[in-house]
Amino acid sequence: MDSKKQQQRSVKKSKLHPLNKHQGRYNFNALTKACPELKPFVSVNKFGDESIDFFDPKAVKMLNKALLKQQYGIEYWDIPNNYLCPPIPGRADYIHHLATFLATQHQGNIPKGEKITCLDIGTGANCIYPIIGTQEYGWSFVASDIDIVSMENAKEIIRRNHKLKDRIEVRLQKNPNQIFKGIIKSKEQITMTLCNPPFHKSAKEAQAGTQRKLQNLQGKKPVKAALNFGGQSNELWCKGGEKKFIKNMIKESKQFSKQCQWFTTLVSKEVNLPAIYDALKRVNATTAHTIPMGQGNKISRIVVWSFQ
Repeated sequence: MDSKKQQQRSVKKSKLHPLNKHQGRYNFNALTKACPELKPFVSVNKFGDESIDFFDPKAVKMLNKALLKQQYGIEYWDIPNNYLCPPIPGRADYIHHLATFLATQHQGNIPKGEKITCLDIGTGANCIYPIIGTQEYGWSFVASDIDIVSMENAKEIIRRNHKLKDRIEVRLQKNPNQIFKGIIKSKEQITMTLCNPPFHKSAKEAQAGTQRKLQNLQGKKPVKAALNFGGQSNELWCKGGEKKFIKNMIKESKQFSKQCQWFTTLVSKEVNLPAIYDALKRVNATTAHTIPMGQGNKISRIVVWSFQ
């Protein structure tokens, strides 16, 4: 392999946050030592490097189990079949960007410990954001979702990991049309909310997005779309897509302006920013920021707002 190709591959994750543990290529030697169950899924690819088949949902899930065990000390982690299996480096990036943002409000020091309370909207069966946030910074989390199976699975992950007990509280959102209502308790104070909203407007659009993802991974049009990272309908799409979901979130956030210091959300599509900022103006948010974020070739961003 020539040096140019080596350089291109070595900087594949160069846009990750500096505090992110997942820089560079995966260390499969360390990962398989921490989680021997991963070993059968590891093989040498065409570049001569150890890797897994990222088209195999079982391999992707086992990689996540190994990463969580090796990097965060999580002894037990599992998700039901066909539920979202998130790429951990990107999820960790959101947490680290929030930590850096909070540092700007604390004389440049990242605030740590359980007094920092975060609300994860749509935590899913994987419970990834609360896991990373508690293990990296000691924060406390409220994890909410509309899906009962997700909530029960998240509870099981917490129950079977002593590091997570008493650090994460799971709350079921009984009304799918509400985001903060029914979750934030009366007089409860939240430091920061976070959310990875459903990106797509319909199941058809979500399927097309999967096709593009697989094509980017494989370099050619896939014969059949398979969700290598899984995902239930409520995890992948909602009526009106990302823009509508975030606009609803902004509108409802106004009612909790005195209980939450910072509201945040991922925004996948840059084209949605003007509508989002217009919505923030309509509710009279006193502060709003966009934090750029990128992993490999993917560019994303976090929108942060406050009424305080």
